Amino acid sequence: MNTFQLTKDRIEFTDNRFYLAPNGDYVPSVTTILEAYPKDASYFKWLKDVGSDADSIRDEAGRRGSIVHELTERYDTGEEVSLLNDFGKPTFKMLEWSMFERYVDYSERYKSDIILMESHYVSSKLGYAGTLDRVIEFKGERLLVDIKTSNSIYPSYWLQLSAYKELLKENKVDVDRVAILWLNAKTRTLGKNDMVQGIGWQMVFRDAKDTKKDLENFKATHKLWKSLNEDVKPRNISYQLKHKKP
Repeated sequence: MNTFQLTKDRIEFTDNRFYLAPNGDYVPSVTTILEAYPKDASYFKWLKDVGSDADSIRDEAGRRGSIVHELTERYDTGEEVSLLNDFGKPTFKMLEWSMFERYVDYSERYKSDIILMESHYVSSKLGYAGTLDRVIEFKGERLLVDIKTSNSIYPSYWLQLSAYKELLKENKVDVDRVAILWLNAKTRTLGKNDMVQGIGWQMVFRDAKDTKKDLENFKATHKLWKSLNEDVKPRNISYQLKHKKP
């Protein structure tokens, strides 16, 4: 999330890796902190395989994730979401739309009450901030849910959710467990027994005891990040609002 300030003739954006805390300090986002989390062997193999295309692949994956998140939010606020624009042309790529349809399938098959959606929290005390996707009432439990469109569920995702859970706790919002709604799963069936899944999507739950360990690992990563970024300041980008050729 970019923070911006608007004056009479300029608009200034603050680095989206940082949030402005109530005490006037800037704190990093949880995902920024997790950049210091160690990468495993599969990551370096992927870098070797894709070579110079790594940045463009990463950026495209991030763009796709942002679009799918926006679609799910619009859907959950009651808006009719259409694939086609007013001229009958597709507005979204097919992979983006297919992931959104998986979310619709989940929503229709598993009714839940949304408590919080796309909520921003900033903590001076904890020293970080983040944007939570959903807090829902689901089958008698209150869940903190993160929506993911990645090819895999990576260990850092659970650290991310453990940090978000602490942000909620500081704001007196209790959750029973955390979960990931994975919209790019390899599932081919509707699942059996207590499994919550559909074709191409899956809800993956985390036990409370594991979340406790995840928080310990996040705190260690946070400490490492701070030691590596003692002098890092948020970058400001400023634009003039109007121009006229002399």
